[in-house]
Order: sequence, then C-alpha cells, then structure tokens
Amino acid sequence: MNFVKTHINEHIYHILLDRGKSNAMHLEMIEEIKTSLQDAQHDPAIEGVVLSGKENFFTSGLDLITLYQYDELQIRRFWEAFMGLLHQLVSFPKPIVSAITGHSPAGGCVMAICCDYRVMADGDFIIGLNEVPVGIVVPDVIFNLYSFWLGQGLAYRSLLEGKLFKPAEAMKIGLVDEVVTFNRIQNAAITKIKSVTQFEKNAWSTSKLNFRRDLITSFEKDQTDTINQVLEQWWRPSTRAILKTIIENLTQKKM
Repeated sequence: MNFVKTHINEHIYHILLDRGKSNAMHLEMIEEIKTSLQDAQHDPAIEGVVLSGKENFFTSGLDLITLYQYDELQIRRFWEAFMGLLHQLVSFPKPIVSAITGHSPAGGCVMAICCDYRVMADGDFIIGLNEVPVGIVVPDVIFNLYSFWLGQGLAYRSLLEGKLFKPAEAMKIGLVDEVVTFNRIQNAAITKIKSVTQFEKNAWSTSKLNFRRDLITSFEKDQTDTINQVLEQWWRPSTRAILKTIIENLTQKKM
C-alpha cells in the first residue's frame, strides 16, 4: 500500500494514515483504508483496530487540490468510495478507536466519529465539520452521525456554522472522549481497546451493532440521490470559485 501503513501487535490491528504532511484523502487512499478494514474484520486473530494519523495531523480531510481536478466520473467514484468507507466504519463489528494525532476537520472528523472511541492529542488543533462554508452539501447520513454524539441541536447549529473545536472543547461536548499529550495517544488508544476486548466478544459486538442500528440502516440505503445532490453542488460555479480560492491559499502556503 502507498498511503496506509498497517501492523499487528497483541491482536490489535493498527492502521496509520500516511499521505504527505496532512494525510489529505483522495480516491486511492480511501480504497486502501477500506481494504485495511476489510482485512482486520475478517481476520479472527484481530480483536480491535486503532486508526491513527501522524504528528500534527490525523487527516486534513478531502484532498481538495486533487479532487478539484477530477472529472465527473472520477469525482463520482470518489464519493461512492467515501460513503462506502463510512458505511464500513459505522458497521465495523469489532472495537475501533481513533487516535486523533492532530488536526481533524471535515472528512477527518467524519471518519473519527464513525469509531467507538476517540482519543485526541492536546495542542493547538481543530476538529469538526466545516463543509458548508466550503460550499459542500452535508448529507443527512452525516448529520445523523454527528447527532449520534452531539445531539441534534448542537449538531445542527455546528454544521450550519461550520464550527471547528479545539481538543478541550471537543471533549466537553462529546465529540472526543479523551485528550492526552501526543506521546501518550497510542497507549491511551490501546488501553481503551483492551478494556473492552476483555468482555464476551459476541455480546459486545451484537450490542454495538444494535445500538447503531439506525445509523447502519441509513448508510445501507442507496446513496445515489445523496451523491447526486453533493455533486450538483460540487459543480456549481459558486462552489468552484470557493474551492479555487481555498486551493490557491493552500498552494501558496506550500511554496
């Protein structure tokens, strides 16, 4: 794999996002994460998963620079793959913890809230869903997912404002469960996995999937209309103008 590193230690499957400085996600990276999760799910020796980024970034979300260049077929394939990844994460039967090693806006936050537990590195980092100010439509399944942790009122207001949270704020509202220093984040994630794998595995897994039944059902539905709505907005001149400005700013920062 080119954008994801994996290893197994003490029956825990570690997935490390590894693409550039910020782990921005494009189609190939999404496909590699999906493959890694599939491997972890079907290996009976694997008891849990830790999904991690690198220092300062869990993932900055979607790679807007690359996605902006996609043609209609490529961008549709990307959104189909991304929605498929979220379905895979939401319905993952084993314990899965996000080790949020730094910034985690937008798509990074979405991946993290699919997991059972989130440990975030302390520091001047942000997490949250800021798609609306960028000009991207937020699907109702993602609103449902955000509401699962924050409650509908806070999720509604935060999404429409594109609000981003610092680690302590995120823990206060239930967006993350624990905030630790960066050098403790892996130990904290592993400790959480081990704290639940001591339980009877079928009872834990079945209960998890029962509690998430509504979320899982919403992701199991045909997402064609949802993706069409996202793509209609994606190709609007107003959205393209916003994206172009963001990309120009990002490009200047890299120079």
